[in-house]
Amino acid sequence: MNPKQAERLQKKISDIRRALAAEKRKFGAYDDSRGLRYLPTKYYLQLGDYRGGLTYLRWFDKNFPDDGGFPDFLFEWTVILFKSGKLKEAAQKAFETFCANTYLFDRFFGRPVVPIDKYEGSNLATPSFTEHFPYSSGQAELADFSVWLENLALSEDFTYRTSRYIEVYKRLKTEKDREARFELLMQARQLGKGQ
Repeated sequence: MNPKQAERLQKKISDIRRALAAEKRKFGAYDDSRGLRYLPTKYYLQLGDYRGGLTYLRWFDKNFPDDGGFPDFLFEWTVILFKSGKLKEAAQKAFETFCANTYLFDRFFGRPVVPIDKYEGSNLATPSFTEHFPYSSGQAELADFSVWLENLALSEDFTYRTSRYIEVYKRLKTEKDREARFELLMQARQLGKGQ
């Protein structure tokens, strides 16, 4: 990346931060219906500015604590945590990414995306979303991350949690009882928190 390209990315980040600050001043809170808050992580990754990305994510987490994010955003968050040496947090965010889209890691590693017969919850969890996913394990700047993620995905704890998560969502697809569905959703949430 040449200095002019880097400067353009930095300007995009500044413009987004400025627009979000204007919303806060105008409304007394963030009203980011355009989803601008999800874009800077992509630019920080392109810049290789993991420290800046981590600072942004701390701000994001403080100002949008209940925001689940989108799968690609969570993936970028995972990469930034990993590249910043925050491996425990990166492992947790990797699981959140998996929960947001159970097909994303297959796409990242170039494996065939095979739909799972489960309750998807949204169209973001379908394989078609992953067709536009811009990251792959073949990218040189993600080589170390790819090795780490592959090892994490094969670990006993991660495979147990992902299997349980899929099992819960398979049951949700056919469960009609409200109380039983609520209980299954609570189980999925506990898995996401590492419990």
